[in-house]
Amino acid sequence: MLIRPARLGDADQVWPLVHDFGPSFAPERREFETTWRTLSETADTLVAVAEVTGHQIVGYVLANSRLTFVANGPVAWVEEVMVAKSHRRFGVGRELMEHAENWAAERGASYLALASRRAGPFYLRLGYEDAAVFYKKPLV
Repeated sequence: MLIRPARLGDADQVWPLVHDFGPSFAPERREFETTWRTLSETADTLVAVAEVTGHQIVGYVLANSRLTFVANGPVAWVEEVMVAKSHRRFGVGRELMEHAENWAAERGASYLALASRRAGPFYLRLGYEDAAVFYKKPLV
């Protein structure tokens, strides 16, 4: 397995993973295409994929880094990490998260954080702490 930066041509293989991500939103292909192109060119954004033999993409991670006052500089946030059902429990998620951690550390981030409703035990096994309650307010 190879974890590598996503390329524009990976969109067709990443789209099914995005589509199956979760019940909170209903991603639409047109918006995905626009966002995919934008994120691939956005500074302080990580889009990486997990590729197995035969150039099949079986997972991805999307993360951002931003400056803060409280942390005395940058912090990083994982927006999405997704692994195909067929490749779960084989270390793909762990590799994607390690890649994101290394990426964040290279940028001098004080920490890497994320929100998760269903995968808490996975993140605890990786050494993450349950540190806060996540709130959101739909704007559309």
